[in-house]
Amino acid sequence: MKKHSLSVILITKNEADRVEACLKSVVDLADEIIVLDSGSTDDTVNICQKYTSNISITDWPGFGKQKQRALDKATCDWVLSIDADEALDEKMKLALIELLSQDEIKETSFRLPWGVTLYGTTLKHGRSARAVLRLFQREGARYTLDEVHETVIPAAGDTGKLGGLLLHYTHRDYGHGLNKAAQYAWLGSQKYARKGKKSKGLALALLRGLWTFFHIYFIRRGFLDGSVGFIVAMTYAQVNFNKYVGLWLIEQDRS
Repeated sequence: MKKHSLSVILITKNEADRVEACLKSVVDLADEIIVLDSGSTDDTVNICQKYTSNISITDWPGFGKQKQRALDKATCDWVLSIDADEALDEKMKLALIELLSQDEIKETSFRLPWGVTLYGTTLKHGRSARAVLRLFQREGARYTLDEVHETVIPAAGDTGKLGGLLLHYTHRDYGHGLNKAAQYAWLGSQKYARKGKKSKGLALALLRGLWTFFHIYFIRRGFLDGSVGFIVAMTYAQVNFNKYVGLWLIEQDRS
């Protein structure tokens, strides 16, 4: 029997091919599901309506601001922030039910191990071998307002780690992956420029890209994920290179 209520927050745009698996994985756990859609032109909203009536159609202010808007609508004790290309596996569902059934939860937030799945492979190493902070007490939590790679700042207290996997189907196909990488790199350039970070030249941009590949593929053992691990390390290296090239071009007023 749950003793703590749960809000699930989700932002969407044109996710009709993936959002139902996401919603199915949380519908039996959530006391409320809050969806903010930024103008989908496919069947995303109709699919979401099968699982919740709490759907708002909004503009697109960036990831951080949009997730803060969703958080502002939440009313439950705890909040699970999930993306449309993610889903809880069965082990994580059980772990979440067990957690919310405790009389008292000493932590104020939890990290969820990521199960990044690309091209038929669930990655266990490299940058994908991490746990993301997605479950937190609503009271006192807020999002950074970054254009991309936003983070939640939970209320002061301990952070735990939930069992199971948050499955993350990040790319529909390689073309989608390329487009997403380019978008994130450019958003990262703009974020760094807004925060006053300096590129320090194109040579350093190249070195940052090379270091990213070395760090992910060798230090974090991405090579153990086989050929997909190599593709992922190269993609992250390219994104980091492009991000600093974009920042350099903004500095030169040639963007």
